[in-house]
Amino acid sequence: MLDLPRALRLEWQNVEKSGRTSQMGGGFHGAAVVTLDAKGRVAIPTRHRGALLDSGKSLVLTAHPEGCVLMYPAAEWEPVRARVEAFPSFHPQASWWKRLLLGFEEHLTADGSGRVLLPPALRQHARLERDAMMVGQGRYFELWDAALWSAKLGQALAGGAAPPPGMEDFSL
Repeated sequence: MLDLPRALRLEWQNVEKSGRTSQMGGGFHGAAVVTLDAKGRVAIPTRHRGALLDSGKSLVLTAHPEGCVLMYPAAEWEPVRARVEAFPSFHPQASWWKRLLLGFEEHLTADGSGRVLLPPALRQHARLERDAMMVGQGRYFELWDAALWSAKLGQALAGGAAPPPGMEDFSL
């Protein structure tokens, strides 16, 4: 073994799992076609299971105002939840967002096969029956009914090339 000066020696440290995926620099990216079974369960795609299910901890599902289900690892949901709880109670629109996001909030765990049972209220909200799209959004996933996803995507693409406010300087 070489006798190196202390400044040049490498020291190994134990590091804990971060709970994030390594694809594309972390977070959840990409889209996957998923199918709900007869019981209303959806299998989390294998490539996202470890990070989304965060080593056996719960997964948080809630309703999105546009008609999909949001899927968060529990640790990613907590800061969002804290912000939602701070919405003003006497503002009608803020109250409805709070009712939607917290009222539909469900903490779930996957079974041994990586499947999550979607609660009936969330399935009804998102019109989820069988075929669905799971779309990565960085820190979370959106789960859309496949037909509704296709319709919304078609509308968005037909809307012209003008970017939304605040994105005028964005370029690909």
